[in-house]
Amino acid sequence: MIDWKENLISLFIYVCQKYQQELWPYCQRMSNNSTPEFTDEEVITVYLFGVIRGYSQIKEIYDYTSDHLIDWFPQLPSYTAFVQRLNRMDSLFPVLVENILTDFPSNEYMKEIRLIDSMPIILANAKRSSKAKVAQELANKGYCSSKGIYYYGVKVHILGFKQPGTLPLPDYIGLTPASDHDLAAFRQIAPYLHGGKIFADKAYIDELEKQLLFKEQQLELYTPVKKKKNQKYLDLFEKLLSTSVSRIRQPIESLFSWIEQKTKIQIASKVRSYNGLMVHVFGKLAAAMFLLVFNS
Repeated sequence: MIDWKENLISLFIYVCQKYQQELWPYCQRMSNNSTPEFTDEEVITVYLFGVIRGYSQIKEIYDYTSDHLIDWFPQLPSYTAFVQRLNRMDSLFPVLVENILTDFPSNEYMKEIRLIDSMPIILANAKRSSKAKVAQELANKGYCSSKGIYYYGVKVHILGFKQPGTLPLPDYIGLTPASDHDLAAFRQIAPYLHGGKIFADKAYIDELEKQLLFKEQQLELYTPVKKKKNQKYLDLFEKLLSTSVSRIRQPIESLFSWIEQKTKIQIASKVRSYNGLMVHVFGKLAAAMFLLVFNS
C-alpha cells in the first residue's frame, strides 16, 4: 500500500511536470515577481494533497500543511496570501483535470457503453437561494429532483465510460448553472459522440433526440420509461426496461457518491467568488481523479 509520503511525492512530481509542459500559462501573475519563493507547483500540490487527505475547506488544508508538512513546504506563505495565489489558478484546474484523465486512462473500460448524470454544487440552500449573489457569472437558482430541494449554485455533469467491476472513467466533465436542464447540457456534447450506447436517467428523455442520435451518429440513448399522460402503470416490458437501464447506470451514481465522500464537493457555502467556485469544483475534481486513476 502506498503511504502518504509516496503519494505526496508522486503528486508533486506530476504537478511539476504538467506545470512546466502546459499549465503555467493558466496562472495569473499579477506582479513582476515571476519566481516567488513558494512556487505555483507547491500551491497546487498543497491544495490537492489536502483534499486527498480528507480536508474540505481551504483553511483546514492550510492548517494541516502548516502543522504537519512545514518541513516539506518551508516557504508556505500566510493564509491570506495562499488563498490569493490559489484563486488566481481558477483557469488551471479544469485543464489539470483533463490532463489527468488523458494521461492515466483505464485499461479495461467499455468504450461502447457510456453513463451520464449530474450533481448539484450548493452555494446556498433553499432558505438563502433567492438572495444569494455569489459567482453570478455562472451560478443561479435551480431545483435538484433527486434531493427534492431548491438551491443556488451550479451543476457538475459527467459522461463516463463504464468499467467492469469499478467506477466509470469520466470522458467529459462540464459545469452549468443550476437552472440548466440536464438534456440541454447533453446536447452541447452530443455532436462529438459517435457509436455505442448511453444510459441516462429520466431527465434525458427525448424521443426526437434518440432518433437523431441513432440516425446521424449511430449512438443509442437509453433511459427509464416515463409514464404517458393518464397512464397509471407501466407494462411488464416497460418495467423490465426501466429496471435494466437503472441497474446499468448505477455506477455513475456511485461515482458521484464516491467523489462527494472523498472531497465534500457538494457544499460550497464558503465560496465567495467565481474564481473560488472554479477552484472548489475543479480543484476537488482534480484531486478525486488523481485518486481514481492511481487507485485503478
